[in-house]
Amino acid sequence: MGQILLFHSVYGVRPAVLAAADRLRAAGHQVVTPDLYGLPAVDTVEEGFALLRKVGEDAVLDRARAAARDLPPETVLAGFSLGAGVAGVLLAERPAAAGLLLLHGTGGAPDAVRPGLPVQLHLAEPDEYDPQDEVDEWQRGMTAAGADLSVYRYPGPGHLFTDPDLPDHDPVAAEQTWDRALAFLARL
Repeated sequence: MGQILLFHSVYGVRPAVLAAADRLRAAGHQVVTPDLYGLPAVDTVEEGFALLRKVGEDAVLDRARAAARDLPPETVLAGFSLGAGVAGVLLAERPAAAGLLLLHGTGGAPDAVRPGLPVQLHLAEPDEYDPQDEVDEWQRGMTAAGADLSVYRYPGPGHLFTDPDLPDHDPVAAEQTWDRALAFLARL
């Protein structure tokens, strides 16, 4: 089993992030869940975006880089929504990453992908933050770059459907996501 660097969503480090990390640890993985804000998590997406503006994107990325600094180069980069984007940014700086696990958001630019890089994406369908045309363009770029890409769409739930404390939660879609993610990680 491997090392996973798991980034939170715009809400911050919520109980769902810690529960996800515990689920991954129970499967034998070592998991780091850095706090990219250094402030308590919030309850609404609006508060989350206000927190992101307060902290600043540069500071968020600096904290992500600091969390990755002492981890093995082959660490799996993973994240929820905003955290998926952060994982994608770090991919460009960590080309030996064993894989990219994206929950509720795309991440990673095709020019950062090495051929054969395992990438798994889980998205609501539709998803208000990831319009279908943008996802299609991202998917074409990742595939053309040689990523070993799996995309799973879940019709009906809200954006952060794996978080049981949010109105978006869909227990069936969440369980399917975790089953698929654990199988993905077990192959890395």
